[in-house]
Amino acid sequence: MDEKRYRVTGMTCGHCVAGVMEQVSGVPGVEEVRVDLLGGTVLVRGRALDDTAVRTAVVEAGYTVAEPLQV
Repeated sequence: MDEKRYRVTGMTCGHCVAGVMEQVSGVPGVEEVRVDLLGGTVLVRGRALDDTAVRTAVVEAGYTVAEPLQV
């Protein structure tokens, strides 16, 4: 299973967390999403994760996302 962590900016509340989780969970291959509101990160676990698709999902949720961080 692959695991990637992304820095996400603009999240301020539980509604933000729910929106990101919903969008990223819909990406093919994603099996688990964990959002750290205080740390401003999103941890994604799954098989054959597509960085572009994950980042696009975060942007579609309304937030800014950086390249994956080293896990």
